[in-house]
Amino acid sequence: MRFETSQHMKLGQQMKLAPRMIQSMEILQMPLAELEERIEQELETNPTLELLDQAPEEGAGEHEDGGGPETPADANDTTRDDNELVLDTTDDFARLDDYGEANPEAVENEFSESRSDSDSPFDRRLEPGERRQQNSGERDAKTDAMANISARGPSMREQLLDQWRMVDVDERLRPVGALVIEALDDDGYLRQELASVGQDEKQPPTPELLEMALGAVQVLLDPPGVAARDARECLLLQIDAQSDRPSESRIADADDLALARVIADKGLDDLAKNRLPKIAQATGLDMDQIKRGVETLRRLSLAPARALSTEGAEPIIPDAIVEYDEEGDRYVAYLSDSRASNLRINREYAIMAKDRAAPKRDREFLKKNLSNAQWLLDAVEQRRSTLMRVINVVIAEQREFFDYGPEALRPLPMTQVAEQLGVHVATVSRAVADKHLLSPRGVVPLRGFFTGGLVTESGEEVSSNAVRAALQEILDSEDKAKPLSDEALSAALKDRGYEIARRTVAKYRGQMDVPSARMRKQF
Repeated sequence: MRFETSQHMKLGQQMKLAPRMIQSMEILQMPLAELEERIEQELETNPTLELLDQAPEEGAGEHEDGGGPETPADANDTTRDDNELVLDTTDDFARLDDYGEANPEAVENEFSESRSDSDSPFDRRLEPGERRQQNSGERDAKTDAMANISARGPSMREQLLDQWRMVDVDERLRPVGALVIEALDDDGYLRQELASVGQDEKQPPTPELLEMALGAVQVLLDPPGVAARDARECLLLQIDAQSDRPSESRIADADDLALARVIADKGLDDLAKNRLPKIAQATGLDMDQIKRGVETLRRLSLAPARALSTEGAEPIIPDAIVEYDEEGDRYVAYLSDSRASNLRINREYAIMAKDRAAPKRDREFLKKNLSNAQWLLDAVEQRRSTLMRVINVVIAEQREFFDYGPEALRPLPMTQVAEQLGVHVATVSRAVADKHLLSPRGVVPLRGFFTGGLVTESGEEVSSNAVRAALQEILDSEDKAKPLSDEALSAALKDRGYEIARRTVAKYRGQMDVPSARMRKQF
């Protein structure tokens, strides 16, 4: 065996993705809330970028063609080198898709570089407050907003541990109870075996102490039901807690609580499968009593610890608003990103970057930040343009939806929109991702307009969302005592002109989280 070293020449081509292109793709895909957060970050780190809080005076800062805020023409020249690539907003999207599939690691590296490029320290001469001297005497809106943001609330376990420190228990149980609380899941259940709790401690607690500590945690801490080991125990703990309360603060009277206890204790498995007659056989209760007990159980929680969660649902901020124009008998859309449209380059810093009397270090710092600001403005403008083009196509193709509702949705593949706009299909996919429209039909996801479809008996193509809407109407109007089977639902859809197979009905029903006929039956 012999080892050799040699030199070889190789000729090849490699596509290198510019960090600015990645930034444009990222901003295009951002929903409005994330875009505003991104803009806030750039405003904090880039002194050459500013936000107009108020509309400029008439004729001030506007071009003759109705463009955006005024930026000196010569100042813009300082933001780009002669050899710097100008953003190609159409072909770049397609190149990103091809490049990302072939070079995922390179894309990640370039993205990291683009993040670090904008992190430039301020020079002592250029304090952040300098660009706000024109608003002397006014409070900084960003600082006030940050000061008004509430801190992260305590977690579920932290709240339970705080309660545990305050209860009056045997001191031997206090560290063991803390171990039990730490072992709870997010719903408040003790999923693991009680004997395994604290076994990795230097002095593991005895089984007797574990049982006593668990009982104390279940009885003394709020909300009732925490530290239960299964759904049955969770419901029984809550029923017992309700029974100990004064009658005026209970969720039901004593008789209904007693019925709920019997059902939770002896018939919970049958209740989960909607087998009420079997519960009647096992408990000796009549159907009216079972219904009363079940109604009481519905007022209890199977995830009691969720009541301690401080995380709320994120609000949906529509990216665009669609309104009906009566005079033109048409629907018009406009974007709701007022903050993004009010971004501009600070005029004073743009002029300072050209001032040769200023120190060279300051001018280089300003030029770099001006370049970053201009690229962000380009990316935001490209996002606005692409999103509006896509929305206008959606409004034109789905006019019937805005007129008549979800049942009038038509099949609209993304490839069709991409061909119509002359862009890559991945660009359309990014443009509609996590975006919402505020329309006369409510807040609807933009991606929901892009669906496949099926052909009806008359040969007309209908959207799968329209079929789901028709199916929901049939389910809402069915006899709850005799719910329709999937075969019957298929026949009912056929009467409405949607001829689909039973298995397709079952698939749509599963997507809509609608249970089977046996589970929907009401006794």
